[in-house]
Amino acid sequence: MPLDARIDRITDRIRERSRPTREPYLDRMRAQAAKGPRRAHLQCGNQAHAYAAMEAQKGDLVAERQPNLGIVTAYNDMLSAHAPYYRYPERLKAAAAATGATCQVAGGVPAMCDGVTQGQTGMELSLFSRDVIALAAGVALSHDTFDAALYLGICDKIVPGLVIAAATYGYLPGIFVPAGPMVSGLPNEEKAQVRRDFAEGKVGRDRLMQAEMASYHGPGTCTFYGTANSNQMLMEFMGLHLPGASFVNPGTPLRDALTDAAAHRAAAITGLGNEYTPVCDVLDERAWVNGLVGLMATGGSTNLVIHLIAMARAAGVILSCEDFDAVSEATPLMARVYPNGLADVNHFHAAGGLPFMIGRLLEAGLLHEDVATAAGHGLSRYAEEPKLEDGTLHWHPGPRESLNDKILKTPADPFAATGGLKELRGPLGIGVMKVSAVAPDLHVVEAPAAVFESQDAVKEAFKAGELDRDVVVVVRHQGPRANGMPELHSLTPTLSVLLQRGHRVALVTDGRMSGASGKVPAAIHVAPEAAAGGLIGKLRDGDLIRVDAAAGRLEVLAEGVEARDPAPFDPAANATGLGRELFAVFRANAGSAADGAAVVV
Repeated sequence: MPLDARIDRITDRIRERSRPTREPYLDRMRAQAAKGPRRAHLQCGNQAHAYAAMEAQKGDLVAERQPNLGIVTAYNDMLSAHAPYYRYPERLKAAAAATGATCQVAGGVPAMCDGVTQGQTGMELSLFSRDVIALAAGVALSHDTFDAALYLGICDKIVPGLVIAAATYGYLPGIFVPAGPMVSGLPNEEKAQVRRDFAEGKVGRDRLMQAEMASYHGPGTCTFYGTANSNQMLMEFMGLHLPGASFVNPGTPLRDALTDAAAHRAAAITGLGNEYTPVCDVLDERAWVNGLVGLMATGGSTNLVIHLIAMARAAGVILSCEDFDAVSEATPLMARVYPNGLADVNHFHAAGGLPFMIGRLLEAGLLHEDVATAAGHGLSRYAEEPKLEDGTLHWHPGPRESLNDKILKTPADPFAATGGLKELRGPLGIGVMKVSAVAPDLHVVEAPAAVFESQDAVKEAFKAGELDRDVVVVVRHQGPRANGMPELHSLTPTLSVLLQRGHRVALVTDGRMSGASGKVPAAIHVAPEAAAGGLIGKLRDGDLIRVDAAAGRLEVLAEGVEARDPAPFDPAANATGLGRELFAVFRANAGSAADGAAVVV
């Protein structure tokens, strides 16, 4: 199928916009690659330090005939998604040795859980942890002894941070190695209802705890389609996973076989062989457009709007909010996964999952097929699904028909004609809304503002009965320069209750919501943020606000707002405690959310 003309135009626009940055980036990568195997440039003393603990493999490392793979791991056993990585280095080393390669843990990166810090002070470090992860991975690879890298990371900021590092070391081949989702527990909608009941005081904390523990109950990624699972989707659409690797449960024979295969493949694509595939070649303009299509077709996380911009810039590619909106207009919504539906990612995977989606989107001309990937040339490999046959891993064509049309549909008969995200522009600035989970009759909300400086203040007003009406809740001074741009996902149950009571409710904020952004229409990532002089900082209670996802508008309909003095803001309130002191330099230098809120790129 020829490439859809709209996707072609978007790609050309990104390519032209990126030329001044992409070409110098590629020149740097080619210059690094031309130096050949990394270990060859180390002095004997340098190499002796690097190989001291490698025992019987020292000779292979010194001879430089076999690839040496570097593992960058985000393992910790507090994150359910990352706990399975505990034994991955041991397994990857054995798999590499079976191909004649060597393998070392290059270093670790931090991995915080947004589920633990949601609504807590620690969330103010979450976004910046992405930049810390990129820096830490950069340190791990700076020893310059590796021919390819294996990146172990899954969750919200971890994959974006690792991709930024992988792009920075783009002359090295790299493969991202997932661990898979936990098996299904309490259905997500049942958990959400208990949260709403708790917000209204209908159930106690004991019932809430019971529901939460039944939902998040074992090793693996959380099963709703939030940022972590959107990351995994992205790695397949962009060719950085092995095909079909994303949503295979931990601790299964197929999961182990895919982990082994990642090491085998990484050894095969180094500069020492005939299939050299550096990350810089994988992450070209077409790959980023493929990622955008995947995000829209699946109704993925709003966090990826920020992260994709930052990741792409590390590879010299300049994305804008306009690109997200244009791709959304061209891409049908093919999936309904919670919070956009009742199914979880295990149900999605069983219904055909990513192989089905990629195959059908390729047939519809909505993806670039002619791209470099970690699995080889051409995205069509990612329309295949892995299977074990007599203990051996094979890939077969994925399903061409949905196995559950309540979860997955074809591009010709989608859940919606356009994708899951919408850009909003207007006097209040630029923001985005995840419309895939929002009822169409709520795509336009016009109501008086109730203005707050924190999410806790919103909850207090709700409990006092002050929000029991049509209202646009404005939560400002939540951007990267103010307090690190925490997610405000803990507001979802509260605002959902107002919707259930029949009120027309929307949220406007310069903060983030989450990959779990739900049924409440939310104009988020508003830029410029209040701390950078954005008009959101001048709003007052009662100002009439119009949030219009249909027309892509974000407007204040009150007179004289621009002439007002901005609301006072005391940055000292968010400057200390739980490590916030360490991040003052990040807050001071953070870019706009519209530019990825980046510090290090």
